[in-house]
Amino acid sequence: MADGAVEIMVNGTRHAVQVDPGTPLLYVLRNDLGLNGPKYGCGLGECGACTVLIAGRAARSCSVPVDVARHWPITTLEGLVVDGVPDPVQDAFITEQAAQCGYCLNGMVMTVRALLNANPAPTEAEIRDALRYNLCRCGTHMEILNAARRACGLPVRVAAGG
Repeated sequence: MADGAVEIMVNGTRHAVQVDPGTPLLYVLRNDLGLNGPKYGCGLGECGACTVLIAGRAARSCSVPVDVARHWPITTLEGLVVDGVPDPVQDAFITEQAAQCGYCLNGMVMTVRALLNANPAPTEAEIRDALRYNLCRCGTHMEILNAARRACGLPVRVAAGG
């Protein structure tokens, strides 16, 4: 490893990056590794747009220093795809057309994936609880909930009048 480099494992690949150890993981993922799944939303860990998985658990990458994250495997939205096949959570979001602008989708998908990693059969209440701190500015909440239900094996609800 180069002097002053921080080594991190992202999507199964080890990377040595020349950054200050206190740099937010989000900046390293986007600026140094070119991964655009995690988004900069609020910069405070409040909105969820920057969510990644660290050791399989949801983490807000804008508020996690790269030096802390280097101790565990990191998975981004891009890393959920295996051999060109989307993760079942990604597939559910595609099937349910759960995006309008798509900015929040990274956080929503990664949060549902983390929920399923921890609990393979969550209830509706557990889905809602997991997603409650992810913000969607476009108002596609019903589609997002349907995608989460589909990914979690729960019945998808038909919209009124549809």
